Amino acid sequence: MTELIPGKLLRVHLSENDRYEDRRLYDAIVDRCRELGVAGATVFRALEGYGGSSEILRAHMLGKDLPIVVTIVETPENAARLLPELRKMLPNGMIAVSDIGMIRVQKTV
Repeated sequence: MTELIPGKLLRVHLSENDRYEDRRLYDAIVDRCRELGVAGATVFRALEGYGGSSEILRAHMLGKDLPIVVTIVETPENAARLLPELRKMLPNGMIAVSDIGMIRVQKTV
């Protein structure tokens, strides 16, 4: 078995309607991750949820404001470099940080 590499899992919880400057916050987060050389980021749209305000976020007839989770898996060093940037961008929400073990899989052709 391949050896586990220590890593960090960052999960940024926000709302679909959250903005950073003039764009969607999740788009801005993904772009900032790329600028900083982060290995990758994935955006997930949830069906329903709620956060600190206890307001239910879900799709409805008048529009939608669904929960969004941006997931990032990185080395501890890169995660530490990224966290202050995320905190600047996030007007409200939550960043969950977990210690993980990573296995990098690369197939050779």
